[in-house]
Amino acid sequence: MIWAKVNENIVNFYLQISVEILQELTNCTRMDKLLLPKKMMRLLFCFFTLVLGTQGFAQVKNVSPPALPVYKQFPTVPPFALYSVPDSILFSKKDLKKNKATIIFVFSPDCDHCQHATEDLIKNYEALKKVQIVMATSLDYLTIAPFYAVNKLERFKNISMGWDKNRFLSNFYGISSFPSVYVYDKKGNFVQGYEGNVSFEAVGKLLK
Repeated sequence: MIWAKVNENIVNFYLQISVEILQELTNCTRMDKLLLPKKMMRLLFCFFTLVLGTQGFAQVKNVSPPALPVYKQFPTVPPFALYSVPDSILFSKKDLKKNKATIIFVFSPDCDHCQHATEDLIKNYEALKKVQIVMATSLDYLTIAPFYAVNKLERFKNISMGWDKNRFLSNFYGISSFPSVYVYDKKGNFVQGYEGNVSFEAVGKLLK
């Protein structure tokens, strides 16, 4: 409605300018002939200024909003495929259990924040023991294995860790910092994402 009103006002202004130009041409006297070019130039200047301004508004109106991140365009658990630790067996989305919440935890073994986040995950494990937790990194298998061993993650049957060889998850989420955590409910629908610092106590409360 606002744009329709603006367009109507613009058309009316164009008509008004045209009428004034015609009046100048038909009603001028000999004495006006010397002044006519100046008046015409003034009117034409206003006319073309308005035209350019209108085009600018049209361009602003037609600017598309920024596209949503891929994970928000497809808000379900992504079709990941990881080489799991410690056996290097392929682990993918199809191996997840149905009707269970899922956490995708993208990290880097050499990241201090990721180590702290893993410790926080272990600390809050009781609140998350019924949640499927997938820890993924694009660093190679030999780098992941010591991280897995140091944190004794073999104790937790619902935590799977693996090598995202093709950086699928990093690209899917558009990750710019680690750790990044993405939470999905029991139906596999996206609930919440965290990038950088994350509290697994808060994640546990979110999934209650």
